[in-house]
Amino acid sequence: MFRLWVRLFKDNHMLQDTVICNDEEDTRTHKVMGSLEKACYELDLPKPIWLSVNVNDFKKTSKCRFTQDSFIEEIPFDYMEINVIEEDNTWF
Repeated sequence: MFRLWVRLFKDNHMLQDTVICNDEEDTRTHKVMGSLEKACYELDLPKPIWLSVNVNDFKKTSKCRFTQDSFIEEIPFDYMEINVIEEDNTWF
């Protein structure tokens, strides 16, 4: 089971959150991207652009923040944080 926790913050207060579960047999990268896409759809948000700082943070900690710089449209929050909270041990 792979689970991604997506949270929206404004002024250091959590506005919304969702957890996306993914049971598909796929690579970790595809699970992260697919889960993020589902979360953005569920929260009615545009998909963020992965900048190098996001990629580096995510590789180190399985967690990263997307600020306004990662979105083309204006966002009504300060940042979106994603965090892998459960991961199966299958590596492809």
